[in-house]
Amino acid sequence: MAVELKIPVLQIVGFQNSGKTTLLTKIIEEMNDSGLRVGTIKHHGHGGFPESADTDKDTAKHREAGAIVTGVEGAGMLQLHAYDVEGWTLSKMLSFYKSLPLDIILIEGFKREPFPKVVLLRSEEDEVLLEQLENIQAVISWYKPFKTKIGSPVFYVSEESDYMTWVKSYFERIDSIE
Repeated sequence: MAVELKIPVLQIVGFQNSGKTTLLTKIIEEMNDSGLRVGTIKHHGHGGFPESADTDKDTAKHREAGAIVTGVEGAGMLQLHAYDVEGWTLSKMLSFYKSLPLDIILIEGFKREPFPKVVLLRSEEDEVLLEQLENIQAVISWYKPFKTKIGSPVFYVSEESDYMTWVKSYFERIDSIE
């Protein structure tokens, strides 16, 4: 099931400890400073349920009683927990995000999904991702020299100003297409 989005999406992918969360945080801050409303989705690749901060709270009791969606609001913050016995696919999550007041969506992980990607490479062994993944828009490498030819911009992790400029221009290009 393909999700048609009017909201631009960019995935940040790489193997564990490649810097995905750090990069995503930098992009969120930059986009927020530009006045864009950012939504994020992170793949919990560690198995099992993600940790819940509402243990011993009313919403946890609601969930334990069988509610498949629980929410709590306070001071403008809405926290949701939603359970789907079949699992939450990225497509289902994006369908939900479409209803939110967002300008862009950043996805951490979900390597095999078809959305535009920035690939982080920590070592030469990680270059296997360049053969396995589709829709690579840019690469950020932790090592020099980067020898693989991929037809997308390649930045070194130390070139933060350059790749952040690229990210901003990526969203500007996407926005002008729609």
